[in-house]
Amino acid sequence: MKVGLSTYSLVRELRANTMTVLDVIQWIKDNGGEHMEIVPYGFTVVDNPELADEIKAKAESVGIELSAYSMPANFIQETEAAFYDEVERIKTHVDVANRMGIKILRHDVTAFSLKPEEMTIHYFEEHYEKMVKGSQLIADYAAQYGMTTTIENHGFNVQTSDRVQRVIHGVNRENFKTTLDVGNFLCIDEEPLVGVKKNIKYAATVHLKDFYIRPYYENPGGGEWFRTVNENYLRGAIVGHGDINIREILKIVKNSGYDSYLTIEFEGMEDCKVGSKIGMDNVRRLWDEV
Repeated sequence: MKVGLSTYSLVRELRANTMTVLDVIQWIKDNGGEHMEIVPYGFTVVDNPELADEIKAKAESVGIELSAYSMPANFIQETEAAFYDEVERIKTHVDVANRMGIKILRHDVTAFSLKPEEMTIHYFEEHYEKMVKGSQLIADYAAQYGMTTTIENHGFNVQTSDRVQRVIHGVNRENFKTTLDVGNFLCIDEEPLVGVKKNIKYAATVHLKDFYIRPYYENPGGGEWFRTVNENYLRGAIVGHGDINIREILKIVKNSGYDSYLTIEFEGMEDCKVGSKIGMDNVRRLWDEV
């Protein structure tokens, strides 16, 4: 088991230009992390091969593994030409991930921002074949690099464990699995313990995040709350501080035999360095306890 951090956890620092991605690598090392997942917000590597090489060299120099690369993608395009343009765009990210020696790449299959009618099972069924075909094309392309591609329970449509499984089985490639995010099941109102228990066997990597949860009829007031598909309230929390049963989730993950990357994603209102550090420490401590 290796505890690490997504660069997204420190995206405020990256967007404010108070840290570079190279600084993030050093920060993870200095704060007890073992690996880093790249989410290219606040910086870009797909059009900056020099930075990609610098990231790889910096990580190697301090002993931080580059565990995964996560990117937005959308196969639900209006024309066939646009669909294939999106496939080719994603391939360029596969290439740069390989350049950095990364062996896991997560891509979405739908847009992240969706209208309510686009979050439904009906929308999923209508566009299922595009999701599968696009994922097959990317998985087949990545196979030349020995890379595993993944779908995450992410984006307000393909987010329940059953929908994720349906795409995985439809794609039917040995190198296509899931990035299992323990918190994102809540965005579509699935109990995280259920989602994790059902999908851990498909996981190539695991994201650990936490949320405060309030029902739709209890408006919590100010703060960085957002709404689930069914209008419940969520707000990011330090891992181990929120309402998700992180201890039981880690027990499920550990008992499954999974022993690879655990990636903290901090999305709370606290200082992102503080939240990320406490989250990594909590996960390491709780993993040992369970």
